Amino acid sequence: MIFKQRFIKSISFALCAGAIAVGSSVAQANTFRIAVGDGAGGTQHELGLKFSEVFKEKTGGKHDTKMFLNGQLGDEQATVNDASMGLLDFSILAINNVTPFSPSVGVLTLPYMVHSLDDAMTLTQGEVGKQLVENTIRDAGVRIIGWAYSGFRVLTNSKQPVSSLADLEGLKIRVPNNEIMIDTYRAWGINPTPMAWSETFTGLQLGVVDGQDNPYITVSAMKFDEVQKYITNIRYLFSIEPLIVSESVFQSQPADMQKAILEAGQAATDHSAQWLVEQEDKIKAELTANGMEITEPADGEKQWMQQAIDQVWPKYYKQLGGKDNLNKILTSLGRDTI
Repeated sequence: MIFKQRFIKSISFALCAGAIAVGSSVAQANTFRIAVGDGAGGTQHELGLKFSEVFKEKTGGKHDTKMFLNGQLGDEQATVNDASMGLLDFSILAINNVTPFSPSVGVLTLPYMVHSLDDAMTLTQGEVGKQLVENTIRDAGVRIIGWAYSGFRVLTNSKQPVSSLADLEGLKIRVPNNEIMIDTYRAWGINPTPMAWSETFTGLQLGVVDGQDNPYITVSAMKFDEVQKYITNIRYLFSIEPLIVSESVFQSQPADMQKAILEAGQAATDHSAQWLVEQEDKIKAELTANGMEITEPADGEKQWMQQAIDQVWPKYYKQLGGKDNLNKILTSLGRDTI
């Protein structure tokens, strides 16, 4: 028994030492790895390109980055876990994939919390954003250093135009494995299908699911127009995609490197907002030229909004710091409190 315990301890020590060695080599690398969930041409890729350009410039060319697109380094949630252990440097991912590790960032995925790009920028770059950064360091061992703004997640499907909630009946809709987003669709009267991002295109292609929601830019970048016909221009969730760095990797850097990382992250954030404004209308036109049909939700989306807010928001008050905290956030956006 004693031998067995010593053996287990020795194996555990070896594994830990190996992990530390890997983490150390990552921290010392001249070329930092960036995991990217989406493909080339999307908002995540654009954020990464700008970050890499500015980071290299600010380090005098001594340090560079390499992006791995389309989830080559694992699904988005796995990259958070790897970064938290110091096994990965950077990752760009949807905010809903950070929520399981740091629940307070779920405020950014509450349906109809964000009404515009200005709202998204106010929340992420103001006091709310600063607190979310601190929370993710504390909860997940990763630091948010930049934000990509991808626009509203519109609903696409291959079956029929969808204007009202009644039109959703019978459709199989893919959603991320995110409780708030799942509950939003349930509030609309359907039971969505959680599916990994890496499986989504194939799932749509094979008819495992009929539809999904993502911003116009992502629909284009992922070539969903090849397997989807109809778009419903809903505005329930503004897609915000953070650039995270492993906190252990960040803290292992000298002060000038930390400064370069943070400044490159801010430059990439500013660029992302401008890029969205410049690209979204052009991409919508391209998608319609490729045969997609855009439908506006009935009655100004009032029924969609009312059912989502009434049924989903109260369920998450406690997780998101209580009603008082949400009211502070709403006040910061110039909106009525709850």
